[in-house]
This record gives sequence, C-alpha cells and structure tokens, in this order.
Amino acid sequence: MNLFGTGVRRICAVVAASTAREMGQQVRSALRETKTIELRLDWLRSDSERARFLGWLPKNNPKEATFVATCRRRKGGGRFAGDAGQELYWLMQARQAGCQWCDLEMETYRDLPEGFVREYPIPKRILLSIHDFDRTAKLPGKISVARHGLVDAVKIAAKARTISDSVRLLRVARRSKNFVAVPMGEMGLPGRILALREGSALAYAPVAEATAPGQVSLEEMKYLYRAHALTRKTYVYGVIGDPIGHSLSPLLHNTGFVARKVDAVYLPFLVHQLRDFLSAIPDFGIRGFSVTLPHKQTILKHLKECEPLAADIGAVNTVVVRRDGSLYGCNTDYVGVLRALEKKLRIKGSRVLIFGAGGSARAAAFALARAGAVVGVCARREKAAKQLARAVGGEVIPRRALRTEFFDAILNSTPVGMYPHDGISPLAPGELNCRMVMDLIYRPQKTQLLKIAAKKGIATVSGAEMFLAQGVAQWEIWMEKRAPETLMRRAVMSALRLEEKSHQRR
Repeated sequence: MNLFGTGVRRICAVVAASTAREMGQQVRSALRETKTIELRLDWLRSDSERARFLGWLPKNNPKEATFVATCRRRKGGGRFAGDAGQELYWLMQARQAGCQWCDLEMETYRDLPEGFVREYPIPKRILLSIHDFDRTAKLPGKISVARHGLVDAVKIAAKARTISDSVRLLRVARRSKNFVAVPMGEMGLPGRILALREGSALAYAPVAEATAPGQVSLEEMKYLYRAHALTRKTYVYGVIGDPIGHSLSPLLHNTGFVARKVDAVYLPFLVHQLRDFLSAIPDFGIRGFSVTLPHKQTILKHLKECEPLAADIGAVNTVVVRRDGSLYGCNTDYVGVLRALEKKLRIKGSRVLIFGAGGSARAAAFALARAGAVVGVCARREKAAKQLARAVGGEVIPRRALRTEFFDAILNSTPVGMYPHDGISPLAPGELNCRMVMDLIYRPQKTQLLKIAAKKGIATVSGAEMFLAQGVAQWEIWMEKRAPETLMRRAVMSALRLEEKSHQRR
C-alpha cells in the first residue's frame, strides 16, 4: 500500500513562497486539488516568516491532509542558508505544527551519526531525498528502503539529460517499494507524469512557481495529464520536437481523450536525438506520436512504411507504432494547410509564395500545387528551395524579388516569430505584396508577421487553423474514430485567447 494514500493523494502539491501569507494562500489552493502537500520552508525569506507560517498551519490543517515539511539547505539544492542543526530545528517546529512527514536530504543525513536522526523530535515519517542536478548518476536496479536505515521512503530526483535517463529512473520505481522517482529537466517531463504509473509513491507539482526544472503545474498534472489515473494499460501518445515547450498539442489531444473517454495520455517529448526517443518507445508504451521541428524529414529513415503522399512530400508529422513495434508514417500537415486556406482563398490558379523549405513548407507546397496553385518558394537555404520548387513544379523566388513581385498569398513556414521569441517577423512590411498572409506558427495566434500584414490591410490566416485541422486528423488516425473536434477547438482557442490577454496586460 502507498504510504501517502491512493488516487489523487499521490500527487503532491508543492507550496513555496517567500512570505507566510503567500504560503498560506497556496496551501488553501492546494487543498482544493489534493490532500498531500510539500511545504518548502526553505523558500520563506526569514526565520520570522517560517515561525509565522508554522504558527498559522495548525489552525488551518484539515485532519485528512498529509503535510511533508522540507527545509532544504543550499548544499542540497535548496534555499536555506543555515546548517544541519538549524534545518533540524525547523523540522522539529514543523512536527509541532502538525506535519506528519519531513523530507531530509542526503547531505544532512550524512552529517549526522548513523541512526542519530531519530533522536530528534522531527516528523515521525522521513523521506530521504537524493538530488543530482547535473546528471542521472549510475542507478541501482532496485532501491531497498531498509538499507538506508531509519527512514520510511527514499526519493531520487535526478537531471535527465536524455530520455533514456528517465527510462532508467522509472525502471527503478517499477521494482522498488516506498520509492519516489523524479526525473528533472524538460527532458524528464514525460517521466515525471508517468512516474505514478510506474510505481513512484509521489509525483510533485507546484501550486505556483516551479521549484525544480521540468515541473508541470498542479492543475496540469491533475487535469491535463491526469497523472494519478494513468495505469500500465493507458495508451501513451506524444509530440517530439526541439523546442517543444510551446506546443499546445497535449491540450488538443488530451481534451479529445477525455471527451471520448479514451484511456490514453499525450505527452511532450523534448528530443535532441531521434534514436534516444525511439529506443524509449517500448518502455513508455508509446502507440503513436506527432513530429515537429526539426525531425519531420529525418524521421523518414526510421520508418518501416510510409503512406505514398508523405513519401512524395518527403516529410512526416504523424507516426503510428504498430503492434510489432514498427513505425508507419503519414502527413496531416497537407490536410491542415488546405482546410485552413480553402475557406478564404480560391486556391486553383492562385499564385502562392511559400517562405521556408523545411518539413511544413514541403507539405504546404505539395498541398497547394496539387490543388492547382502556382507555387513559389523562397528560402534561406537556396539548395533546399530549388529542390522543393522542382518537386512541385514551382519556381524559386529570390528574397530581393519579394519587394516587387505580387502574390495572392504568402505562407510563412519558418519558426521565426514563434513563442517565446514572438516579437520578430520573418518578413518586412515592404516584402508583403499580396492579398493574404498565413503564418503556420499558431503560438502566438497573432504573430508579428500577421500584425504587420493587418496594418497594411492584408487579410490574415492564423496558424491555429492549420494546427487544429492537422491535429484532429492525427487523432482520428490513431483512434480510428471521429474526433470531438468542437471541444478540441474550443480548448485550444480558449488557451490562445487567454495567452493573448495576458500579453496585453504586460
């Protein structure tokens, strides 16, 4: 039996703030979502704030809640400037305030004589934590809590520099009891979410500011990824790319899973090296994945089979993992471009410029050419531009010609202007001589390029339209059923509108 409880109680909300007042507010917020809460006493800015908060806690401590007190010293990766004795003092005060657990880092544990920690009246249950912020060190095959002396559980939080690092840490969780596995860093994010499924006693999620690299918020952990409800039977899907933090694909696909009551989860995988991700597919139980920059073309050589259209395009954005582990690739960017543009433009006979020559550009060029458009390609890489133009029977347009030539539509397929670098445009105002501009970037919804176009009175099409269309098509390929398109669209557009309002307030 899990020492911390079952279900959502296995999600541990992390409360961390500089003042007692803020800590209290976060505790109240956390208790609405879970009954297991870590109190980061080391984040409080002074001893007086620590005393004030621990004085407040007993009056606001529901009986069913489990509090884990942490006062991590700087040498253990925390913010507390005191020594081991002072840390233990505050953990003793935490017990008086009603905390049942404390998190004691290995650095403090080693500073004390063997077994001496139990001589202190700290919280009765001890979680021994080992942090490695540089790399995932060599791990044992299994953790035996008894070997670590008088502690009740052991936590290893280690930086994942590769996806394989996360896999190794989760394997330890699968074989160990009373063990907490925490893969850190953006590379470790999928492992954090799947940790409970693999047997970790807890998964951490901050109420407010992240306290460790790669954390997802409490709200996302519980509602977007439903980490507490995932089992070994849950199908895993995801998106691979570099960067990947901007992606709203998890929101899109997980909304669909919840709406159709599908036992599946969709995760973001930061992938530097394709082979690193591909080797982790069996361990994570991945059934399919989306492909974005910069892997849309390089994934082709790892596929056993590819649909003819995707092979012609030379880029894949959707992969199905078959029962035998082989990979089948297809391309839904093609559908996304057509659905987004055909509502606003009579494609047949139109002259369209594609700016860029990567995987998305190839899908757009093939889609438009086959729909009857005259396609021009302008790209920084002249060789790639020539190859793409030749493949679709189009023409190469030199950058200098953009100030004098006219197009019915211009499509930006480069990542220039994508969140978080959303204040720049890939094209200057004088280069936008057209009736319509479409940006394949969807975050932000109104890119700098689209703002410039709108100021010139040019019609605009957001990349959100293509993103939604290609994503819905992906979902239906994997699920082999109709997607709840209206709900998926509503979730994404709502997130984009909230983000836009947030930017306007700054």
